Order: sequence, then C-alpha cells, then structure tokens
Amino acid sequence: MLTLYYSPGACSMASHIGLEEAGAEYESQPVLLAKGEHKTEAYLKINPRGKVPALKTEDGVLTENTAILTYIARRYPAANLLPKDALGEARCISTMAWLSNTVHPCFTHVFRPERFTSEESAQAGIKETGKRSFFANLQEIDGLLAGKEWLQGAQFTTCDPYALVFYSWGTRIDLPMKELKNYTAWKDRMLKRPAVRKILEREKNPLLQAA
Repeated sequence: MLTLYYSPGACSMASHIGLEEAGAEYESQPVLLAKGEHKTEAYLKINPRGKVPALKTEDGVLTENTAILTYIARRYPAANLLPKDALGEARCISTMAWLSNTVHPCFTHVFRPERFTSEESAQAGIKETGKRSFFANLQEIDGLLAGKEWLQGAQFTTCDPYALVFYSWGTRIDLPMKELKNYTAWKDRMLKRPAVRKILEREKNPLLQAA
C-alpha cells in the first residue's frame, strides 16, 4: 500500500488531493512541520531532505509534488489525471514544474525570509519583494484560467490540486484573492469536488471556512 507523508497546510496538499482523486488505496501519515517532525531521525530515513511530501511505494520512496503527481496519474490511468497525448502531458508537467520552481519559492520569501539572509534588517524587504512576486504569479494563474474550466482546459489534471495550494497560501497572507476572478471561480469549482473537500477537511484548511 502507498503511504503519503504530508503536513497540513503545506504544498503536500497537492499530492494528498491527487491520491484521493485517483481513487488510490493509501495511508496518510502527518508530519507536522511546526513541531519539527520533518527533522526527526525517523523521518529523515524516509526523506533525507526533510521535506514533504514523500510517497512510500512498494518500490521505494518518491519526493517532490511534480514527480508524485505524475506517478499517481500514470499508476491510475482510469482517473484521467493527465492528458493522453504526449504534448498535452508534457504541458501539464511543465505547468507543475513552474508551480514548484517559480511560484512556491516566491512564497518562501514571504513566509521564511530568514532563509535568504542572516541580516534581520533585510528580512522585511525580502518578504515584501516576495509578496509582490508571489501575487504576480497568482495573477498569471488567473490569466491561464481565462475561459477554461480547469488549468489545462476541459480536463481536470494533476495541475489543479497543485494550483489550489497557492490560492490557499494567498488567502493565508491576506492577498486580495477575490480580485482574481478566474482563479476564484475555479477555486469554487474545486471545492465542489468530493475528493478535494475530503482532503481539505482532513487538513482543516481555512478555504472551507471561507467558502
């Protein structure tokens, strides 16, 4: 059986939703970042990088949302979580890589500015710059959703759970998310999906309270 190691509110929510959407049989194991559980000897044996998510499979451990979500989609093809054509699949993976490599780091500058400088006096500037960059990325997501039901068009894919992470984080830092009309309407569609709601309830995500 698969085991997902996740932390409520972290980016691991993407893989958590992906497993549920796929109809996979899995166990979910919380690793509470706020309590430092990702730094324990036991967890570092699972993921030496000390991050979530990590997915334990019968053949070893996978890390990184982009890899985990792609693995889930290919392992459970009946769930139709990736486009069938090669170019469509590549575009979907490209979008997930952008979410991981560009959008996520901007938020890290907001939430963990101390990772980027040891000078306390510089942290406020790093945080503010990160906030502007993060919102610019969310505006780009809003543009990508114009005229579409889901990020890749008519098909719900692995990109959609990943993008929900960042909408959630935008509300966490009080960005004007409702100005992003396409993104907000998409978020409302996401919240109507039973698998999404199940994971948000399990992780006690504030998006459910705001709905």
